[in-house]
Amino acid sequence: MNALLVPRAAIFALATCALMPMGCRNLSRFSTTSGHYEGTVVSGTFVRANIDDGTRMCLTIDTDQLQTAPGAISTSDGRFSATALRQIPQVWHDPLSSLSFGEGRERNLIYMAAASSDAGAGGDVTVIISLMESGDVEVRLLRGGASASPAAAATNIFGVFILHQTGGNCPF
Repeated sequence: MNALLVPRAAIFALATCALMPMGCRNLSRFSTTSGHYEGTVVSGTFVRANIDDGTRMCLTIDTDQLQTAPGAISTSDGRFSATALRQIPQVWHDPLSSLSFGEGRERNLIYMAAASSDAGAGGDVTVIISLMESGDVEVRLLRGGASASPAAAATNIFGVFILHQTGGNCPF
């Protein structure tokens, strides 16, 4: 009888792991307990809209709290200042929770963050965080789309930031 319990227990553990939104990957190495991730926006204009060249970003992240209080972002242009990343509860139960694109990504996460109206167009921005196999993090900010209206085009945001883990507090 015990011989049957072991395979059933192993099958149950694997099935449970496969059904969890985060799978069984240990992402704890990405947590910024005493530091942050920091880096600059990719400078190519083909991957940037309404984010100045040279803009820097800081990210704090707690991989134990990805579904509740994942962390915060700040940018050197003042658009974000220790702005909390807000989770979208439904995403964790949708195929979007397993979003996969490009090589070298361990996990992609989707959040929202409120941009400051003091730094241009305020309002919600979608934040896609890619935890890279290298230990670095890519962050994509996006909002809106191309429009014939100059006012609507001014609220469009797109930028890719390449971040590296560093110690201490965010300098901005």
